[in-house]
Amino acid sequence: MDLLPAYLRDVYSWAYLSPRSAGFFDRQFVVQCILWGNAQRLIDGVLAMLEPGEKVFQPAAVYGTFSRQVAQKVGSSGRLEIRDIAPLQVGLTRRKVADLAQAHVALGNAADPDDDVYDAVTCFFLLHEVPDEVKRQVVPAMLRIVRPGGKAIFVDYHRPHRVHPLKPVMKQIFRHLEPFAMSLGSQEIEFLAGSAAADFVWSKSTHFGGMYQTVIAQRQ
Repeated sequence: MDLLPAYLRDVYSWAYLSPRSAGFFDRQFVVQCILWGNAQRLIDGVLAMLEPGEKVFQPAAVYGTFSRQVAQKVGSSGRLEIRDIAPLQVGLTRRKVADLAQAHVALGNAADPDDDVYDAVTCFFLLHEVPDEVKRQVVPAMLRIVRPGGKAIFVDYHRPHRVHPLKPVMKQIFRHLEPFAMSLGSQEIEFLAGSAAADFVWSKSTHFGGMYQTVIAQRQ
């Protein structure tokens, strides 16, 4: 069954549905360039919040080595479940983690995950790629599968400081290539959780002059 939503076909086919483009973008040095040299620092922040043996859910494929690094952090006694709505991305990710028995990749929709529960959810640069109404589905869906005492980790774009030298550049990138990213500068991820937010303790840190954010929702 074809799960691909219209917005993905209309806006992001160039980035995620083309084998040629995927072959180019799915390299860590390219991801590092796209994130202005901050990719590994942001990944390291996620890894620091995970423990060996944990069961982790990743709601979308991530170009580069993010999935391998998370799988290696939880180790052979842990488990990493990865879902993506695009068959091409599922295939690419499966190849990247094929030698890591703790990593499992399948077709799935982040707005409607399975009913299992996890120690942690790692939502790495997904929200900026979906419309606001989908953001409001994905965030509570991710919170729903966090076990008591567990956490959801959201890493994504944020509003850069007023005088950030790259602010004009990012404004044009968002306008022409990432149209769903702009709203992350004007609304908190906690707000996107709706009534589910009340069951969590929230914290946020920003990076690289406010351009990126890490939001942690810890279930009480």
